[in-house]
Amino acid sequence: MADMTEAPEIEDAAPPSHDEDNRLTDEFVRLVSVAVDSGDNNLAQELVNPLHNADIADLFELIGREERAPLANALGDLVSADVLSEMNEYVRDDLIGVLDPGQIADLTEQLDTDDAVSIIEDLNKAEQQAVLAELEPEDRAVIESALTYPEKSAGRIMQRDLVAVPEHLNVGQLIDYLREHNDLTTEFWEVYVVDPAHKPVGTCQLSWILRVPRDIAVSDIMKREQTLIPVDMDQEEVAIRFQKYNLISAAVVNEDGRLIGMITVDDVLHIIEDEASEDVLLLSGAGEGDINEPIRDSYIARVRWLIANLVTAMAVSLVIAIFGGAIEKMVALAILMPIVASIGGNAGTQTMAVSVRALAMNELTRSNTRRIIGREFRIALLNGGTIAILVGLGTGLIFSNIMLGSVIAAAMVINILVAGFAGIVVPVTLERMNQDPALASSVFVTMITDTMGFLAFLGLAVLSGMVSL
Repeated sequence: MADMTEAPEIEDAAPPSHDEDNRLTDEFVRLVSVAVDSGDNNLAQELVNPLHNADIADLFELIGREERAPLANALGDLVSADVLSEMNEYVRDDLIGVLDPGQIADLTEQLDTDDAVSIIEDLNKAEQQAVLAELEPEDRAVIESALTYPEKSAGRIMQRDLVAVPEHLNVGQLIDYLREHNDLTTEFWEVYVVDPAHKPVGTCQLSWILRVPRDIAVSDIMKREQTLIPVDMDQEEVAIRFQKYNLISAAVVNEDGRLIGMITVDDVLHIIEDEASEDVLLLSGAGEGDINEPIRDSYIARVRWLIANLVTAMAVSLVIAIFGGAIEKMVALAILMPIVASIGGNAGTQTMAVSVRALAMNELTRSNTRRIIGREFRIALLNGGTIAILVGLGTGLIFSNIMLGSVIAAAMVINILVAGFAGIVVPVTLERMNQDPALASSVFVTMITDTMGFLAFLGLAVLSGMVSL
């Protein structure tokens, strides 16, 4: 009888590795898992070998946490340093946890400095020291220097491997220099030109170098205008500069103006994605929002904002309690209250999202804050008027009460105006207080719109004489 535990063989019609959206298929992931479970490492390697490094990283993210170490052992050298650099940080932590410091050091030495730093900075202090001790002295010094800079700063994400030459060279000498020095980095788009103090004075694109005669001086073809990145600049500001000036790479300078590294556009693309995702998740109070994040960390990140929302909801409840007598006398008020709060909350969220993005992109500054507030006020007035007419007419017809329709229409205009004002003023105020506007804006904006919505609606109902307290 055949052994039913034998690993499956690759059939002529093996399942495709990718679907039409270029994602790994369920059938492919399952086949690799079965091969690993059955101990057929050769089959697992044969299946995974054609994949791109990013796809191998995705494979580790798609399987269960307990399967990752066995898969890494089965794939062996296929789990390269480039695969680790493409991997989700939580998944990468799972794998690094089963590697010894020497193995981690071997992997990081194969990476560019910025990718190596991104791996080592996630280790605890003891693990960092153990890995650094295994590195070559030159590599260790570079990484230790990077770790001294603030997290998420240009110093953490810059590459140290670049090409810098003095400005007295001519093009022929520069080309000979690039050909003769095998220790230079193999991937670069620009050559940085420096003065005797090693301060950048210009850049030469490779296309210029290849298309001019050899006797032309480098100083005659270099571009003197350049965007220099201070080493302590926040990575979000770095991304904004790359986007604003359409940069491919940019020189990083220290406090003395000396060239110490460069940042390339491929690194910035990751930053833009990470920062955009972070702002969206902070607005929702979902923490990092990573599906690979440990449950405990996700719980702590989310529950604190739910508690904050509970506190603000109690403040809203106090307003409702004040008008409890009026609500008891007219049930229609209780029916319509959620409409006022919901529309106001959505209006506030719209303005808040626009404001937070504008602040993040440096589009909303002190010089144009008043103008933008005025713009949002006019938009809120138009939105409020439109919604007020619709809800006022609908309420008047359904409840056969023109006064009630007028009251909710007026409350709707007031609440949407308040929502528009709060949606921009709250983020701007938090930003001026050096607080992250994406982190706390939603709690305050929701409280303001709910409180003012109920206060306006119930207060107008009492003032109009429809009901009394």
